[in-house]
Amino acid sequence: MEHGRTNLTEAVRSVRLLKLDGYCVTAAMDSSYYIKSRWNVDGHEWEVRLLPGHFHYESSDGRLPWVALQLMLLSEPQRNNLNVNANLSCRLVDPSRHLDPSPETGRSRVFQSRGELSSAVLLVRRRDVPSSGYLVNDSLTVQCAITVLKELPDVVVPAPAASNTEAPLPPIDLQRHLGELLQCQRGGDVTFVLHSGERFVAHKAILAARSPVFMAQFFGHMNERSSQCVSVQDMEASAFKVMLHFIYTDTAPELDDEDPEAAATMAQHLLVAADRYGLDRLKLICERKLSGGIDIDTAATTLALAEQHSCALLKAKCVEFIARSPETLDAVLATDGYRHLVQSCPMVLSELLRAARGRNV
Repeated sequence: MEHGRTNLTEAVRSVRLLKLDGYCVTAAMDSSYYIKSRWNVDGHEWEVRLLPGHFHYESSDGRLPWVALQLMLLSEPQRNNLNVNANLSCRLVDPSRHLDPSPETGRSRVFQSRGELSSAVLLVRRRDVPSSGYLVNDSLTVQCAITVLKELPDVVVPAPAASNTEAPLPPIDLQRHLGELLQCQRGGDVTFVLHSGERFVAHKAILAARSPVFMAQFFGHMNERSSQCVSVQDMEASAFKVMLHFIYTDTAPELDDEDPEAAATMAQHLLVAADRYGLDRLKLICERKLSGGIDIDTAATTLALAEQHSCALLKAKCVEFIARSPETLDAVLATDGYRHLVQSCPMVLSELLRAARGRNV
């Protein structure tokens, strides 16, 4: 069984030392004379009054003068706390610390409006001060503390959890497990050999589940169905490796390379690979990556790539960039990429011309 603790109130406390120099002079003062000290506690303004000769009636000795203190609320209570519960406590202290502090005494009051004053806190009879040991060089030091009690908002305590409550599920880690499977090559049943000679071991079932092209190769009527070794031509080994990692984990960290040029080059290679193997999600990711990095030098080359691999989003971005101004068009026409575009995708030139005319180029 669990045990908890809920706080219903909160106490805000402020402590100060009040020093009364020239104590003997106060003997000639009227009983109503006081020395004031202003405090701010819990957002309220307070006044502590030190009365060196406060008269208090005692049945045996009649009215006797005391050193006493009172607490006054100077500011209006806050709206969310119409009643302010406060306590003033005091004791004599010896600054040299030769004597222990006197017993603490105090008074509490619920303040409802500005200007209210607490009852007097009787500290010590005046006749006892000289012999108390606390009067040093005609100076008396009083330690005062103001404590304001705050009621906290209602606390909703939840019902105790049942003993048979199930533990929370751990985070999904399928991507990590499949990534480790690709890396360790355990259970691999197909090896890809690239033109560079590099080899990559993978799992036919996982590849087929992610790519319709691999599904046809390994579970259709193509030659690779029974083959354990597949040759891959016209693809960089680095791009093929990243594509395999994406197939297993749905991530391609290389596209976020700190080198923008390296990231763009990888995006170009991966876009071609994604189109070749029917990886639509990877293809769209590459399109978006390339769309954000179009400039004078890459616009025509990227447009050719978009046209060859049916990338509508990327194509529209390239056309929009090239046709945005006569200066941009002239600069792109002067690049090697544009000459490549003319040779590889002549049909796209008419679309580019229409876009340019539409912008009054």
